[in-house]
Amino acid sequence: MTSLIDRISSSTATLAIISIACMLFFGFLMTRLTKLLRLPNVTAYIICGIILGPYVFNLIPGSVVEGMDFLADIALAFIAFSTSEFFKLGMIKKTGKKVLVITVLEAYLAMAIVFVLTYVILRLELTFSIVVSALASATAPASTMMTIRQTGAKGDFVDTLLLVIAFDNVLCLIAYSVAISIAKATMTSSFSIMDVLQPILLTIGVAIAGGLFGWLLSILMKKRSSDNRLIVSIAMLFAFCGVCALLDTSPLLGCMAMGAVYINMTNDENLFKQLNYFSPPIMLLFFVRSGLNFNLGSLFSNNGSIGATPLIVVGVLYFFVRVGGKYLGAFVGSAITKKSTKVRNYLGLALIPQAGVAIGLASLGARTLGGDVGSALLTIIMSSSVLYELVGPVLAKLSLYLSGSYSNDIETLVPAEEIADSSKKNEVELLIERIQTIQNEIPKHTSLISEEEAAFLEAAEEQYQNVIIDRRKRFGRR
Repeated sequence: MTSLIDRISSSTATLAIISIACMLFFGFLMTRLTKLLRLPNVTAYIICGIILGPYVFNLIPGSVVEGMDFLADIALAFIAFSTSEFFKLGMIKKTGKKVLVITVLEAYLAMAIVFVLTYVILRLELTFSIVVSALASATAPASTMMTIRQTGAKGDFVDTLLLVIAFDNVLCLIAYSVAISIAKATMTSSFSIMDVLQPILLTIGVAIAGGLFGWLLSILMKKRSSDNRLIVSIAMLFAFCGVCALLDTSPLLGCMAMGAVYINMTNDENLFKQLNYFSPPIMLLFFVRSGLNFNLGSLFSNNGSIGATPLIVVGVLYFFVRVGGKYLGAFVGSAITKKSTKVRNYLGLALIPQAGVAIGLASLGARTLGGDVGSALLTIIMSSSVLYELVGPVLAKLSLYLSGSYSNDIETLVPAEEIADSSKKNEVELLIERIQTIQNEIPKHTSLISEEEAAFLEAAEEQYQNVIIDRRKRFGRR
């Protein structure tokens, strides 16, 4: 037994494979528990990472966690590409102006309030305050989108929410580019207009490059079999991530541009569904790894590099102040644009999650700022992101329910008033009639599987048929 453990420990490949298997398996098991508690899967993955991490069982070696650093970029690429499905020109023309107003207010109001808290009230380091405030504007699309898919929510509230999240991260990237430029200039005591323009121009260049990748993808996808479509699309996403890693910038905006160009040129929704069905294991590993990176000890230590306030206090205040800024901005924006009462009252609750985008940009910021300031920035964003991912998906699910975007209540699906002579029938008879009414409204050939699974299975079936045809041709030649 000892020899087997020694062999596993000495083999890097074996250690990595077993660690990934543990993350996948225990992540799945944790969803069985959270399902009983009616919590989203994202919450299960974060909790699983914390349990497997150094502060509980310490089952995953640090070398494996560090070696999976690329997962953030890959996950961001899938998240951004899938989000861009909703950047259809028709939808943007229809509600784009209203959504943009809401997004600007909820993103930048949260940023302004966090800056006032960190720099004016807590008197923390200016560079830290500027960058952490910019990151406060980010909303994690992955957890919210996973919650939407889990519940099957639809309607105006969901359409508005998806566009707000998509625009939100564009605005976050712009804010981060300006903030990191000002922070670097402050640290070097030299300021020039090019220090601010250079990262902004790089972000714009990445977006243009992403658009070109989307155009190239639309060309490569013509007359491709379904299995090759999946291969080509994943290859393009990985290639673009590699280019962004080379430039030391986030692939988020570029992948959004890639998906937006592709959907508007081809109107091919099936590719997005196939990728959405393919991506859950990647998302699981990404969120479990986020939990593994949670450094509880650093929260309770502060060497005064960013100010006199302990990091645990900064983190708690940041958590609540950002929530308040997001909700207030969404509420005011919805009121100004005259959105429905349900959108106005509950949209802010769905904008709480903050993980992938913020963590990815925080890692870039930590490398750029360096030292204790960079370490403190990453600690605050990582710790608060874990809390946001524990609370955020629950609030997102609550907002979808309160807004009427989905419901498990039979009274909502078929009100008693719609059934004739309901006063003359007992509860069992009313229940039977409601069930029959629902069954009559369901299309006869409705599939019991999700659209994503149907698209994926369609691709698999096409691939199988192609293999059969090739075999017949080969045997026919003989």
